[in-house]
Amino acid sequence: MAGPSGKKEKVDKAGPSGGGKKKKDVKKETGLGLSVKKDENFGEWYSEVCKHEMIEYYDISGCYILRPWSMAIWEIMQTFFDAEIKKMKVKNCYFPLFVSPGVLEKEKDHIEGFAPEVAWVTKSGKSDLEVPIAIRPTSETVMYPYYSKWIRGHRDLPLKLNQWCNVVRWEFSNPTPFIRSREFLWQEGHTAFASKEEADKEVLEILELYRRIYEEYLAVPVVKGMKSENEKFAGGLYTTSVEAFIPNTGRGVQGATSHCLGQNFAKMFEINFENEKGETEMVWQNSWAYSTRTIGVMIMTHGDDKGLILPPKVASVQVVVIPVPYKDANTQGIFDACTATVSALSEAGIRAEEDLRDNYSPGWKYSNWEMKGVPLRIEIGPRDLENDQVRTVRRDNGVKEDIPRGSLVEHVKELLEKIQENMYEVAKQKREACVEEIRTWDEFIAALNKKKLILAPWCDEEEVERDVKARTKGETGAAKTLCSPFEQPELPEGTLCFASGKPAKKWTYWGRSY
Repeated sequence: MAGPSGKKEKVDKAGPSGGGKKKKDVKKETGLGLSVKKDENFGEWYSEVCKHEMIEYYDISGCYILRPWSMAIWEIMQTFFDAEIKKMKVKNCYFPLFVSPGVLEKEKDHIEGFAPEVAWVTKSGKSDLEVPIAIRPTSETVMYPYYSKWIRGHRDLPLKLNQWCNVVRWEFSNPTPFIRSREFLWQEGHTAFASKEEADKEVLEILELYRRIYEEYLAVPVVKGMKSENEKFAGGLYTTSVEAFIPNTGRGVQGATSHCLGQNFAKMFEINFENEKGETEMVWQNSWAYSTRTIGVMIMTHGDDKGLILPPKVASVQVVVIPVPYKDANTQGIFDACTATVSALSEAGIRAEEDLRDNYSPGWKYSNWEMKGVPLRIEIGPRDLENDQVRTVRRDNGVKEDIPRGSLVEHVKELLEKIQENMYEVAKQKREACVEEIRTWDEFIAALNKKKLILAPWCDEEEVERDVKARTKGETGAAKTLCSPFEQPELPEGTLCFASGKPAKKWTYWGRSY
């Protein structure tokens, strides 16, 4: 943004706003910036960033209010995913929040995995309920008694249902907004097929959609892989996941999961069908889910010392236009130019807003919108008006550019694409810099202490993983398998497991996790 002399104006980030209008009192806000740096106190930094219009803390520990700024991100991801699963002939439904104890406890391994997290309703008013009612931690046991009722023959298959809902998981320590909360939003798909081949195919199709949410929308690199027997879904046959990694903390994050449940639940809930030969068979089932955890991973990955940095694809406001009046400039003309700019961008499908509040200085607005993470800022001052141009400022790298208003829409579209691509590439480079390939236990411990994402040869034995957990247990948590990547590096013959010394069967990612 240029002043009347052609020189770039300095804008005081906390100073008063000027202009041709009668001067108004400018609000003096305190505490707009973050009080801690991301590299110095990550936990406090994350909390401060989340509190800036993403969430509000609630009076029940572990529960958070999702404000419009974060709900908009969830809705954009929901719109994408819902359309994609409908192409796969998945239909939406809704099942009740409450579960009877008899149904919940029907699958032994499943309830053992979730038992500590189940919340129970025990009273109605002042009276004790005769039978306590559980609040769903997940919906397998809620839905499958009815799958048994609805599926009779092969023509009833496949049955593909999804619900967008909330779940409650109560027992945990260290609640973290979006990452670990007692109630969260998610989608959960539950499907039934006549054959394992069909179920296996869908597991990977859904996992690819989860990869796309993270990499194409949130600009977060993930690894697709298989969970270990210890880490798979309780009661399932196998679990696949997309795994993210937070370099600042050296922790992995299970981004989303797609499970093949096999026939275990079909056996428990008697979900049988008559095949084309008239024989009775059990169905093969899958379940798959992603949650509002995705938003937390995005914040952790991209945020900086100024606040959020939102990828353009999920930002509810992709461009903010700020007037920068100067001395006796034509303030109304500048305001009109801002409004016209927003109109042109909006008509082209770009999510844009102008900030015409005249009781805040331009500098204060810059800081405020930077903290909110808006991908692109456009400034319009007297010189810009005179030259029929605008100034753009990127949130991801701070690069400034003067653009003729005649080519504004095309240029902004191109810039938003570049920002999205750059955010992914920067995050990928940071993640890759954290990957350390090791061969021995000593190398493993050294890498763990350096907060690395560890790729290690492993014998794929449950007892060995349990032993690694026990040997690395400490204040910052034990190390465990994150996933065995589908894209496996070559495993030379004779390679030994880093932990047991037995012949290694695969490469697996290890580390601490959220």
